[in-house]
Amino acid sequence: MKKSDIITLIVVAAVVCGFAFIPGAWDWFNTTTKNHGLLMSFFKFAILGTFGEMLALRIREGVYMKKGFGLLPKMLVWGVLGVVIASAMTVFKSGTVLLLDDGFHLDGKAREWFGFSLDENTGKWIVGNAPLSWGKFFVALCVSVLMNTLFAPVFMTFHKITDIHVAETGGTLRGFFGNKLRIREKMSQKINWDIQYGFVFAKTIPLFWYPAHTITFLLPPTLQVLFAALLGVALGVILSIKK
Repeated sequence: MKKSDIITLIVVAAVVCGFAFIPGAWDWFNTTTKNHGLLMSFFKFAILGTFGEMLALRIREGVYMKKGFGLLPKMLVWGVLGVVIASAMTVFKSGTVLLLDDGFHLDGKAREWFGFSLDENTGKWIVGNAPLSWGKFFVALCVSVLMNTLFAPVFMTFHKITDIHVAETGGTLRGFFGNKLRIREKMSQKINWDIQYGFVFAKTIPLFWYPAHTITFLLPPTLQVLFAALLGVALGVILSIKK
């Protein structure tokens, strides 16, 4: 084990212990997430998404950081993508409930079975904090399948384009903003579609993201974006092992 590994373990343990043992830390986290959801999503993904890439680099090449890695550009990209993901989660949660409720003309008993609850502020049926049940699991699965089928491929492709852009511009913020993104060129010439489609889309989406995000949507709302960011760390490790 290298010195960098020990430092990483100490930092991770300190953060976990901080939330576990410092009075009010967890309450602060929940309150801030409720009041500033998108801002918190930015920081969660900026930190955890980038950390996942650093872990992937450590597995592949034995180091957490190397020249051209692009720490700041990657944190910025992950932060922006975190806001987009949090927004997509809200859209697909609400949209799936509406689809099930209106599309199948659910009555009161069916809504109760699905774990729906009535939002007193909006008068709309939502997936609330109902106890875990097969109905609630089915709704979470539907949200996950719809989001990962309709949204994830576009998201993953754009993320790949930004990764290539960071690498090509030296991993600096000046290079990142000072050069055109050239999306058409990267999509047609830079992306390996055999891997992007054959593995990332065709395998990680149904085998990893469908079940992983089903678990995500079974969690309390304040933990869903955090868990989604942690999944990015896990996937980074899985992709490194694959490579």
